Amino acid sequence: MAKDAIALLEEDHSKVRDLLAKLTSTTDRAGKTRQDLLEQIATELKVHTALEEEIFYPAFRDADGKEHLKLYHEALEEHRAVEEMIIPDLQKTDAQSVQFSGRAKVLKELVEHHVEEEEEMMFKMARESLSKDALQELGDKMATRKKALMGKS
Repeated sequence: MAKDAIALLEEDHSKVRDLLAKLTSTTDRAGKTRQDLLEQIATELKVHTALEEEIFYPAFRDADGKEHLKLYHEALEEHRAVEEMIIPDLQKTDAQSVQFSGRAKVLKELVEHHVEEEEEMMFKMARESLSKDALQELGDKMATRKKALMGKS
């Protein structure tokens, strides 16, 4: 059986955490490795963000009251900060510089904070307010959309 929405998102979280750990453990001499890892992270986050914003978040937002709405908007803002400010800034930074190290660390911390909030609060709330069938259906939609976004048929 395919994964439900939360299992899919947690799998993505784990992959991005690993990539960020690799990125922040590189040295200034590893310019090419840093650029490759950053591009992988940017792609993974772009696809993950699309899945959340197009499919999971709207279902979460609509499942319950004010607390869901607050978390929904906070999560969107965290996505915006990473996608519009931090990643583009990092992509323009010399991968062999000390600035790159600092900015990569900030990216890692922000993503880890976001992931932690989702896993500890949002996902628990989603499991309480959405049925297993609904989460499974969302997971199926997300798996299909992910293939399309990754360019796989």
